[in-house]
Amino acid sequence: MNSQKPRPLELLAPARDTETARQAILHGADAVYIGASSHGARSAASNSVDDIRGLVDFAHPYRARIYVTVNTIAYENELQTVERLLSDLYRAGVDAIIVQDMGILRMDIPPIQLHASTQCDISTPEKARFLQDAGFSQLVLARELTLNEIRTVCNTVNVPVECFVHGALCVSYSGRCHASLACGGRSANRGECAQICRMPYTLYDGTGRIVMRDKYLLSMHDFNASRSLADMVNAGVSSFKIEGRLKDVKYVKNTTAYYRQLLDRIIEENPQSYCRSSYGKSDISFTPDLDKSFNRGYTDFCLTNRRNSDLASTLTPKSLGEVIHDTASLNNGDGISWFENGQYTGVRVNRIDNGKIYAAGNKRISHGITLHRTYDVQWEQMLSRDTAERKIAVSMSLDAKGLTLADERGLSARVCFSPTTDIAQKPQNRRGVFEKTGGTIYQLRDFTDSIGETVFIPNSQLADLRRRGLKALDTAAAASYPFRYRSVEDLKSTFPAKRLDYRANVSNSKAASFYKEHGVADIEPAAEALRKSLNGCSVMTSRHCILRQAGLCLRDNKHARPPYSIDNDNNRFRIETDCSRCEMSLIKL
Repeated sequence: MNSQKPRPLELLAPARDTETARQAILHGADAVYIGASSHGARSAASNSVDDIRGLVDFAHPYRARIYVTVNTIAYENELQTVERLLSDLYRAGVDAIIVQDMGILRMDIPPIQLHASTQCDISTPEKARFLQDAGFSQLVLARELTLNEIRTVCNTVNVPVECFVHGALCVSYSGRCHASLACGGRSANRGECAQICRMPYTLYDGTGRIVMRDKYLLSMHDFNASRSLADMVNAGVSSFKIEGRLKDVKYVKNTTAYYRQLLDRIIEENPQSYCRSSYGKSDISFTPDLDKSFNRGYTDFCLTNRRNSDLASTLTPKSLGEVIHDTASLNNGDGISWFENGQYTGVRVNRIDNGKIYAAGNKRISHGITLHRTYDVQWEQMLSRDTAERKIAVSMSLDAKGLTLADERGLSARVCFSPTTDIAQKPQNRRGVFEKTGGTIYQLRDFTDSIGETVFIPNSQLADLRRRGLKALDTAAAASYPFRYRSVEDLKSTFPAKRLDYRANVSNSKAASFYKEHGVADIEPAAEALRKSLNGCSVMTSRHCILRQAGLCLRDNKHARPPYSIDNDNNRFRIETDCSRCEMSLIKL
C-alpha cells in the first residue's frame, strides 16, 4: 500500500497587472507571478505594493499563491532599495520572491521564500543542488532542457521544480544573453531587452557569400509543451509555468484555462499520485483554444529532441494564428495573413460575400494560398466579457441551534442562532436559502437539515445564519493560511565552478561575497557593472543553431563553409558551434 501523499501540481500563470492576475486565478491558476514596482525582468509590467497586497487578499482564500518577480541584477547603489522592496512585499503577504541576483541572500530581509529565476540558468543537476542548498524553495529550470535532463534534475533535488510549458521563447539561455546590451546598451538582465532576436538578419558563409537574406534567423517559434505535459509530470516537475507577463488578459484567460483542463485530467487519472495545489473549481464559459491566441507557430523546443531543427520562425516574428480551411468561418473585422513568395502579408477582412474575401486596402489574395486567422473578432469580443467563476465547495448542516459548515479546504465553522419559529403551513425550501451564496467564493455542495418539516423559520433568519457562517469560514481561512518560510542556507555548500566571468552577472558586492563564501575564487563583474565593450565576446549561447536549421550543420554537411556570420544594420555576429553539445554561440564583431 502506498502511504505517500499525492504530489501537488501547480499551474503558474503570468500577469502584467493585478486585474490580469485575478482573471488568471478565476480561470484556474494555482499561482500567479507578477512584477513589483522595480527590478523585474519585464520593466513594462510593474505594480505597486499596495496593488499586490489587494491581489494577495483575493488569492489566498483559494490558497492560490502570489509570486513577485524581483529578478534583475542590482547595482551597488540600488541594494538598499531592493532590500526595502522585499520587506514591503513580505508585509504585503506575498508567498515568494523570484530572484536572479545572489546578493539578495546577503541582505537583511524577512524569512520569505525565494525562488531561483530562469535567469539563474539552471541547466545542470549540480547547479540545481547548489541553489537548493543555498536556501531556494523552488527552482525554475532553463527552457532548453530535454525530458531526460529535467528528470535528472528532479531526482537530484528535494524542492519543487518549475518548468515553462507555454509562451514565447528566448533564443539564448536565459541570463546568458548580452546581445541587446552589446548592440544598444539595453540589458536583458535589467529587464530592458530590446528583442534584437525578432529582427531580420542576413547569413554569410566564410567566403562572404550570402546564404540567406533578411530572414528572422533568431526569432523562435513559441513554446507549447501541452502534448508532453504528462511526461513532464512523470519526470518530476511540480510547477508548470506559462510565459507572458507582457501579454493581455485575453491571452492569459485562454492559456490558463487550457492548461488547467490538461492538468485536471492528469490528476483525475492519477488521484493517488497527484493533487491540485489550490482550491475552488473554475467554471469556464468558453472552450480554450491555443491556436486563437498570439503564437509564432509552436514547438516543443528540446523536450523530446535535443537536435530539433525547426525552432525558428524565419519568415516572420509576428503571430501566425490558426489555419483557415473555410472562408465561411471568417467574419468582418477578422485579421488574416498569408505567405506568398516567402513574404508575409497581414490585413483585416472588410466583408465576406459568397466565400470571397474583400480585404482592407484592396489586397489581392492569390487562389490556393493558405490563410491564417491572426485576429478573431468574435473570439476577442467573447473574451472581453466575464468568462469564469471559481467557487469553493462547502457543505452545510442545519439544526435547531445553528449551522455547521465544512469546505474542501478542510476548514469548518459553527454559528448559532435562536430562531423565531412557527408551525409550517407547507414544506419550507430551506436548502434554497442556503444555496444563495452569490457574491462569495463559495458554492453549496451538500446540505442536511435536521429541523422537522412542521417547523417554519423566517427566510431572513436563515439568510443571516448563512451569511454569518460563510463569514466565519473566511475568518478561519485567513487565520490558517499556510505561509511558508525560507529554508536555511547551507554555508558549507560549494558552487560548481571556481571562476565566474561576466556571464555570471555579478553586479554588486553582496553577490560577490555570496559566491566567495561558497568557494568561488575568481569573479569577473557583470558586463553591465563594468560597462565593458563586448566586441569579440560571446553574447549569446543557444540550443537553436542557425546552421542546423539552414541545413548547414558542420557535423553533417561536408559542403559547409565556415566561419558563418549574420548581420543586421550595424550589428554583426560570428557563429561559433559546439557540436558535441549541439549548441551555438554568437560572438559580437
